[in-house]
Amino acid sequence: MSYFKTKPPQIAKSEGKLGVLIPGMGAVGTTFIAGVLSIRKNLSLPIGSLTQMGHIRLGKRTEERNPAIREFVPLASLDDLVFGGWDIYDRNCYEEAVTAGVLSARDLEPIRDELSAIRPMPAVFDQSYVKNLHGTNVKSAATKMGLAEQLIDDIEAFKKTHGLSRLVMVWCGSTEVYQPLADVHRDLGTFEVALRENDPRITPSMIYGYAALKTDTPYANGAPNLSVEIPALAQLAAERQLPICGKDFKTGQTLMKTIIAPGFKARMLGLSGWFSTNILGNRDGEVLDDPGSFKSKEETKLSVLDTILQPKSYPQLYGDFYHKVRINYYPPRGDNKEGWDNIDIFGWMGYPMQIKIDFLCRDSILAAPLVLDLVLFLDLARRAGMYGIQEWLSFYFKSPITLPKLYPEHDLFIQQAKLKQTLRYLMGEELITHLGLDYYDE
Repeated sequence: MSYFKTKPPQIAKSEGKLGVLIPGMGAVGTTFIAGVLSIRKNLSLPIGSLTQMGHIRLGKRTEERNPAIREFVPLASLDDLVFGGWDIYDRNCYEEAVTAGVLSARDLEPIRDELSAIRPMPAVFDQSYVKNLHGTNVKSAATKMGLAEQLIDDIEAFKKTHGLSRLVMVWCGSTEVYQPLADVHRDLGTFEVALRENDPRITPSMIYGYAALKTDTPYANGAPNLSVEIPALAQLAAERQLPICGKDFKTGQTLMKTIIAPGFKARMLGLSGWFSTNILGNRDGEVLDDPGSFKSKEETKLSVLDTILQPKSYPQLYGDFYHKVRINYYPPRGDNKEGWDNIDIFGWMGYPMQIKIDFLCRDSILAAPLVLDLVLFLDLARRAGMYGIQEWLSFYFKSPITLPKLYPEHDLFIQQAKLKQTLRYLMGEELITHLGLDYYDE
């Protein structure tokens, strides 16, 4: 993995068009594309996007240097983004956005022509991995390697047709059934044999990850299932010097957990139990109604509290808390998910207290700006020569991937600090420790 031990890298300029390829152009994908098109026309603001709205402190507080991130680091311009992708339904992005029901007709109409011009390519799809969907716009081939080769052809044709200089791929597809790490995932040679032999442990998202890396395309996994983070594809990313990151966009209920749980630990408040349930009615909810797909999601949602609270280090406070997560498909709710949390905590002398949260959120509205940031930061990482797992982008994920010997950091505020420190480092700025004693020694 390339992290620079002596001095910051020379970052290549952002020149030419940047292609954004999206496997799964449903609610999240079309909301992201529509938002960027709307922002280009000055019809809306990029709210929720750190790259577009965020600032970063440089140097001492007394210097009052706090530039916008988009002005501090050489990110690609939103005007240079070109969109494409794959979906299991043959609807253009305008039709899919209307079907998803996330955005109003008032917001879609000014960008209707641009959205209508984006039509998804036939997808790699197998219903055995996403049991509650029935794809009609899908590829066929004798082997999974044949499917990968078709994706490679799609990517190369997309790049040539649009005159692109670079590409990034972000998986926005549905959650696949739970697939544990297996021997076929452990090295690239074995993985490629498994592709040729149609091994059932090779999922569609892994095929996309393989095709992306073979075409020098950085890849982010926005779903909880195994994808590019398997050792075989991490090896391919290292060999081709490409950045990868994931997994599972941090929105909704888990976002709340990574904000609130660090506060409990900071104040040494104990936790007896945390019960979470969700209702949602979009395609994601339909997919997660299948126990196999829910198992993938459950794994990422349950891992958050253990890592933040460190029960082995604080057994009296967090050694025996009960954690339960439920997701319920409720079609009338559409994309407007509701997350309920009941949290039982205890304080001084063991006295119990409760916190109730009812978060009426919009899944795709929360996810879309994450897609934008990941596209721009992965492209930046590639131009800076950073490759392999990009742990500094953990800020965006429920289950951040790391090297096998490292536990993932889930605390949102530590993740944010890591991200901003990485940006300071890339630009040759002094890293900030927040010690602050030097102010008082002057």
